[in-house]
Amino acid sequence: MRRRRLALRSSLRYAAGVKLAYHVMASPLGLLFLARAERGLRFVDFLERKSLKRAFASHAEAVPDAKWEPSLLQLKPVVDQLDSYFCGNLTRFDLPLDLAGTEFQLKVWRALRSIPYGETRAYGQIAKGLGQPGAARAVGLANNHNPVPIIVPCHRVIGADGSLTGYGGGLPRKRKLLDLEARFAHPVSRAGSPFRAS
Repeated sequence: MRRRRLALRSSLRYAAGVKLAYHVMASPLGLLFLARAERGLRFVDFLERKSLKRAFASHAEAVPDAKWEPSLLQLKPVVDQLDSYFCGNLTRFDLPLDLAGTEFQLKVWRALRSIPYGETRAYGQIAKGLGQPGAARAVGLANNHNPVPIIVPCHRVIGADGSLTGYGGGLPRKRKLLDLEARFAHPVSRAGSPFRAS
C-alpha cells in the first residue's frame, strides 16, 4: 500500500473556526467518534457514555470555535479501513493524518506507527529508539495524549515485564486489540503470551 503523507504540527492548537467533519461508527470496541480536518484525520475517541456535545467540548481547547459538520462521506475511508482492521483484513492503515502535538509527542507517535502489526514494544524500547533511553515515562505520557488510537497503535506499547499498562480506552479494549492482532498475525496457537515485548 502506498504511504500517504502525515501532516504533523508542533503546536497543540488549531486556528479558531476550523471546519471538522465528524462521524460516529459502531465497532467491536463500542462507538467510535471520528473527526477530520481538511488535511486528514484529527481525532478518534471512544464515546463510552459521552454525548456528541461532550465529545465536541473535550476538543474545545485544541480546536477553539470549531465548526463541527456531520459527514460520513468525508470519513468513509476511515470507516472502511477500521472495519477491515477489525475483520483482520488490514494490518496497516493508509490514511492522511493531521496530528497536533509537541515535537516529542510527534516523534513518539511516528515511532508507534513503525511497530509491526501483531507485535508489541515496551515504553523503554520506544524511548531508546528515540535516542532518549531515560524517557520511558515521557513516552507513556505521549501515548496517553495520542489523538487517534488504533490508527496510531499505542495499544502495542506494554510494560517492560510484558504486563498491560494504561490505555486511554481502558485495559479491556487494549487487551481486545492485542488479542485481535495476535489472532490474525499468528493464526497457529503458540506457547507463551502474545503480549511480550519483542
